[in-house]
Amino acid sequence: MGRGSILVLNAGSSSLKFSLFDAGDGALATSAHGEVEGLGTQPRLTVEGSGGAATVGRDLAATEARTPEDAIGLVVGWLREHRGDDSIDAVGHRVVHGGTVFTRPTLVDDRVYREIEALVPLAPLHQPHNLAAIRAVRAWRPDLPQVACFDTAFHRDHPLLADLYALPWEYYQAGVRRYGFHGLSYEYVASVLPRIAPDLAAGRTIVAHLGSGASLCALRAGRSVDCTMGFSALDGVAMGTRPGALDPGVVLYLARERGMSPDAIERLLYHECGLLGLSGVSNDMRRLLASPEPRAQVAVDYFVRSVAREIGALAASLGGLDGLVFTAGIGEHSPPIRARIVEACAWLGLTLDVDANARGGPRLSGAGSRVSAWVVPTDEELMIARHTVACIAAT
Repeated sequence: MGRGSILVLNAGSSSLKFSLFDAGDGALATSAHGEVEGLGTQPRLTVEGSGGAATVGRDLAATEARTPEDAIGLVVGWLREHRGDDSIDAVGHRVVHGGTVFTRPTLVDDRVYREIEALVPLAPLHQPHNLAAIRAVRAWRPDLPQVACFDTAFHRDHPLLADLYALPWEYYQAGVRRYGFHGLSYEYVASVLPRIAPDLAAGRTIVAHLGSGASLCALRAGRSVDCTMGFSALDGVAMGTRPGALDPGVVLYLARERGMSPDAIERLLYHECGLLGLSGVSNDMRRLLASPEPRAQVAVDYFVRSVAREIGALAASLGGLDGLVFTAGIGEHSPPIRARIVEACAWLGLTLDVDANARGGPRLSGAGSRVSAWVVPTDEELMIARHTVACIAAT
């Protein structure tokens, strides 16, 4: 690979996040990152340089950015103005679902594109946007190498029992199994843990990726052995707008007794539940913590309880616990939530250093804590850039 840059794209339903990494002398350095948010409603383009200073902050007309393809066009326009078309060596994409086919980052060609497209039914709200970003880059520069990095791949070495549902075997063979998600985040944390906490990196660790989307992963010596998300990104802990673990009988009730269509149930489960549904106030933890509304407090309490419950379950999967790591938006930036979760897990041998928690760590646990607690900022974009470089070098 030359001394150009790696463009990393993370395409969602209403936003496109992007980061630019300069690849030189064997190292990757962030030179810019940004987002086109509010697609189709109130779009806005923001770009920040490596030092955090805003270089672009522009509101757009709804017609300028309706789709991920439009958003790619805006990013390409910024690149042409500031870097030139030929400054990009490769593009790395976050792709939510790799199914049973993709166990590692993969260079995208026509066959790979079709196989990713065939997985749309497993991630109908995410995969189409990931594919749209790949198409848009092809239209911009057809010969530019693109690498798909899958959020499920990190979990593909799970023991069989961790992937099964108690359904007839034919469904497992057809792909109805526990896949796990947020794998790029967990992989990054596992990659830096040996430097931050060497003893823990070799042991039994639970990583709590707590953000608007939230899950937890059990690591043994840096490898995933269990995850709270399963067949879809709906399972596990309560999230910003998703319910987390749910009795499947509830879905049957909604269909039979409430007359809801599959599309209506999907909209409810992905967009109207979780912290937003419980509180009636917001899906933003910061707003809920500041709100005087009783239901806001109920939502916070439920979130803490659901995370603590899953920590207990994953500790059982690991046969004990050596450390707990917080990451992602809430995990990295909310001392009150971290404190409440650690308190709820005191039975595991966790104690909190209040001052360290207020400072944001990296170590949060007290000197006598049998189980250590940490904050480790995640960097999925850097993980994707690393995979992109390695994948291109291997071809």
